[in-house]
Amino acid sequence: MRNKPEPDTTLDSAPRSASPPRGAQLDGGARTEQLQMFATPQTSRTSDDYWTPKWLFDAMGVTFDLDVACPPEGPHFTPTKNYYTKADDGLTQPWYGRVWMNPPYSKPAPWVHKFLEHGNGIALTLNSKSKWFDMVWADPRVHLVQMPQNFAFHQGRIPWVNVLWAIGDENIEAISKIGRVR
Repeated sequence: MRNKPEPDTTLDSAPRSASPPRGAQLDGGARTEQLQMFATPQTSRTSDDYWTPKWLFDAMGVTFDLDVACPPEGPHFTPTKNYYTKADDGLTQPWYGRVWMNPPYSKPAPWVHKFLEHGNGIALTLNSKSKWFDMVWADPRVHLVQMPQNFAFHQGRIPWVNVLWAIGDENIEAISKIGRVR
């Protein structure tokens, strides 16, 4: 886990090859012997690294405890206290508090499953004809806002319709500032 905005590297003496310019791992240096989701460290951005635009966070007016799927450089606009990058493997780490999730669009299913299990936060995903999206749609705790067709990430538009969804009363209230909630 990485902390934002004040770096604190005293808790982690191990060098991190994909460390962002700010933040530090806060696991007390403890490592677990578990299979890693990713075979190699991320040293540059990929097609999965799209930053949610600042205006969206400004409009929602909330601060997150944890960004669970942050680009390698750290959160550019996400108002979050802590974050996980690919190097941290957010799927294998504990999630806590209100989370922000803009998962890798290349494989969102495991992220969605963990988000539903966690049950507190806001997520931005694509609108998909898939089993994982059917689970989101069927979950009575989830409320959705379809993003406008012209929605663009910081780096530009992508060719899919995006959906903002939330679990938890305060989170649902936050996404209601963006559009009509289902």
